[in-house]
Amino acid sequence: MTKEICSKKMALVEKLGVHLENRENLAPVAARILSFIILTGRRGTTFDDLVSILCASKSTISTHLNHLQDLQKIEYFTKTGDRKKYFIVNKDSVLHHIDAMISEWETIKELHLEIKAYKQAINNQVTEESEETEKFELSFHNDYLKFLNEAIRSIKQLRENLVNNKFNL
Repeated sequence: MTKEICSKKMALVEKLGVHLENRENLAPVAARILSFIILTGRRGTTFDDLVSILCASKSTISTHLNHLQDLQKIEYFTKTGDRKKYFIVNKDSVLHHIDAMISEWETIKELHLEIKAYKQAINNQVTEESEETEKFELSFHNDYLKFLNEAIRSIKQLRENLVNNKFNL
């Protein structure tokens, strides 16, 4: 790997690490380990690589690797004749994250459908004598529901492709 690519990778490890700290509620070193593993891909990375590249102690790396494995964020494989463990992203963790997104978006969709139905019922009760300004505008809900339906369809397709191994994480 060239020095420029290595530098870009480490900058991205830091940026993704900060994001994962917040989103996944991870300790900074654990977030950097996960980021590095994500950016290394299916070839995996070893314990020694993580110690060297992340400039952390063996005990710190070990503690966080164990924690990430306990959280089922990462897993490892071994190579015949090689005693090292190669850490990679756990595909099931990605699927779990996608499932949580789908569930949240479905909940939001149902809520907006209820809100829209309520507002529509109010609009239907507004008499012609009433001011038009008393009616609710429903175009936001229509557009947002359209967005949610498209997002849910898209993320479900992403999930299906992941399950069918169309991606090399």
